[in-house]
Amino acid sequence: MIRYLENEHINKEKWDACLEHSVNSRIYAYSWYLDMVHPEWSALIMDDYQAVFPIASRKKMGIQYAFQPIFTQQHGLFTPLLLTHQLLDSFLKKLISLFPLIQINLNSYNRTQQYQNLIKQQVNHELDMIGSHAELKKNYSKNLKRNLKKAQKNQLSIFKNIQPNTVITLFKENKGKKLKAFSENDYQTLNRLIYKAIKKNKAEIWGVFTPENNLCAGAIFVHNHGRFTFLFSATNQEARDYGAMPYLIDSFIEAHATTKSILDFEGSKDPNLARFYKSFGSTVVQYPYFFHNHLPLHLSFVWKLKQWIN
Repeated sequence: MIRYLENEHINKEKWDACLEHSVNSRIYAYSWYLDMVHPEWSALIMDDYQAVFPIASRKKMGIQYAFQPIFTQQHGLFTPLLLTHQLLDSFLKKLISLFPLIQINLNSYNRTQQYQNLIKQQVNHELDMIGSHAELKKNYSKNLKRNLKKAQKNQLSIFKNIQPNTVITLFKENKGKKLKAFSENDYQTLNRLIYKAIKKNKAEIWGVFTPENNLCAGAIFVHNHGRFTFLFSATNQEARDYGAMPYLIDSFIEAHATTKSILDFEGSKDPNLARFYKSFGSTVVQYPYFFHNHLPLHLSFVWKLKQWIN
């Protein structure tokens, strides 16, 4: 039986145990992670936590809708059981009965048959780091290899376990000024999230410093189940001039080569970023975006107008 439970009724210990034993586990779905990005999260749960499906929802314009919370790429169904399309479809049917509007990402292991018309595939990039660093470098693009040589000539230095707020500040002072992608509350959420991950030994924060000892690039990686997720990064003009970000990622790959780990770049719709991730020899992995709109016609029109204006 699939039940819908509000946050206060969820057994977090059983929830995380299910995630821990799921082949398709993602760090975004652990209870502590969800508590940071959307404290009011709820869930669909089968029987005694044999399968779980996190839900972030809120009300806007009087409409209760499910959405994908910030700093999470893939949610959907997680289970140690055989993950069939019939099992996923039963969860999606229950979700549709609860929310008239749904805009969420499932995970790359989730396959639906009944609701295929509501799915649009998104692109992620993943690098299997099972080989040695020398073997992995053979798959680097020529342009990436040139950038790495440039970085070495510029005498850059790598430091691990720097403070998360230094990377966030570097982003805010550079790309953040142009993009306006994150609010101040989003930055605070990220900072709290990473400190929580550090406390749980689930994060690595790397920084690249110039010969003058100035931070020019930084990256935040979170990890579980042998998957390192490239969650957040920042650069300034010096980093772009010196080839600092390629140097950082290559150094990270070197440190984790032969560990049977995956470097999850989180993908990108930006063709330049996608090209950058592919330059490391990464593989394209698709995951489903699920969109369901069962609003009354007048509300659907108002919602679309509101989204277009925003």
